[in-house]
Amino acid sequence: MLEVKDLRVSYGQSEALHGISFATGENEAVAIMGRNGMGKTTLFKSLMGVLPTKSGTVSVAGQDVTRDESYRRVAKGIAYVPQGRMIFPTLTVEENIQTGLENSRSRRIPDEIYALFPVLFDMRRRKGGNLSGGQQQQLAIARALVTDPKVLLLDEPTEGIQPSIIKDIARALNEIRKLRKITIVVSEQVLSFAMDVADRLFVIEGGVLVHETARADTDVARIRQYLSV
Repeated sequence: MLEVKDLRVSYGQSEALHGISFATGENEAVAIMGRNGMGKTTLFKSLMGVLPTKSGTVSVAGQDVTRDESYRRVAKGIAYVPQGRMIFPTLTVEENIQTGLENSRSRRIPDEIYALFPVLFDMRRRKGGNLSGGQQQQLAIARALVTDPKVLLLDEPTEGIQPSIIKDIARALNEIRKLRKITIVVSEQVLSFAMDVADRLFVIEGGVLVHETARADTDVARIRQYLSV
């Protein structure tokens, strides 16, 4: 569903990603794990078209999107939940979700969105900026889902969120896969969350993928060693 080949991204003269390659299947969830500064956010921004690629290719469902602008990638099936949520604080919850329907013929929010995140229905008239961090993360995921993506990218979704809400987000992502059959790619530092949602785990270090494992074969001690400072 998502195929990345020899992806290289630079900031000026400094190369940040050094030939990243991986592929995901339909309805598969993978986690890209690594410490801060290892290239996770750079990778996700390049997949979404926020950062230009130096070389390499990105394809979604067989379509090459490498040169497409972000909005064209959305139309071809990629949705992105950025690090820090980036919701609109002065818009209501309902209005925030409706921004994801900008290119849709309907402005109606699907019932399944509120079924996945019932707290958003209860707070649909409240300003986004008045929600807790965990509620804002659920809102950002809901906004991405209404674009009806084939691939959902989530960058550090557990950052700054209390453990009980992290469990709720993991539950919702697993339910989304059952309902939608979509591919999920998540960047993460919390190993327990990655183990709850991902079929495979990758580790990125210094802009290079240095380790890959199926969830069932995960050497937890080894992953924790990669994540330790």
